[in-house]
Amino acid sequence: MADKKVIFVAFAIEDETQRDFLKGQSLHPRAPYEFIDMSVKEAYDSGWKEKVRTRIKRSDGVIVLVSKNSKTSSGQKWEIACAKEEKKKIRGIYAYTADRTEIDGVTTYTWSDLNISNFIDSL
Repeated sequence: MADKKVIFVAFAIEDETQRDFLKGQSLHPRAPYEFIDMSVKEAYDSGWKEKVRTRIKRSDGVIVLVSKNSKTSSGQKWEIACAKEEKKKIRGIYAYTADRTEIDGVTTYTWSDLNISNFIDSL
């Protein structure tokens, strides 16, 4: 079996439930990946940014959960910018069926096992 891939998940704190669903997919016994994130409810200090950058550097790729909440999430915006600076592959996944919010510079796909697996397999 291939080494386990590490996927950083960038999401707005309002979409924490969707993040939980996504992480639940990695618990499937044949899933060769794990999801990590740096969700915090308090203000982001420089220490948080350093920890996030370290985690993003260690990850194989970044999944961005995209929703209307992404537009106002300063933490998620920073995570995306950091992932781009670190030249990580990024895949946007729509967090909700009826929400097709777009984020500049993030190609976003519908949430499906195939779209998520294909991204992870490409890393």
